Amino acid sequence: MAAAAPEVGVAIARLDRDHEYTEKAVRDIQHLLMAWEYMGESRRQAFVDGFTRYVNLYLAHMQLEEQEVLPAAEKHLTEADWALLDAEFEKNCDPLTGKYKPDPAYEALFTRIVMNAPAPIGLGGG
Repeated sequence: MAAAAPEVGVAIARLDRDHEYTEKAVRDIQHLLMAWEYMGESRRQAFVDGFTRYVNLYLAHMQLEEQEVLPAAEKHLTEADWALLDAEFEKNCDPLTGKYKPDPAYEALFTRIVMNAPAPIGLGGG
């Protein structure tokens, strides 16, 4: 993408930094959640604040992809480029695509989340 559309180089660099940061951010949220779970209500707000920061980062990341990078891709990539991308995405085994069954370890976790999360996300009380 950077070679085909140099005008989005800054956006791509930011997205790359976001991807590098995400793993640490998720671990930080896990720690905040565990602190809330084990230490009680006094740790709830720290989790809410950390999770809110992560969600805002994620939404800004998606917005950058959708408003800058994807339009540039549609404008500059060739049919051969798209065929290569399609082949790479075919290797994606993400269960959120609906194409692949999730790992059984995650099925139990997903069920727990759905049963405890309030509507409209899940079935739990609010």
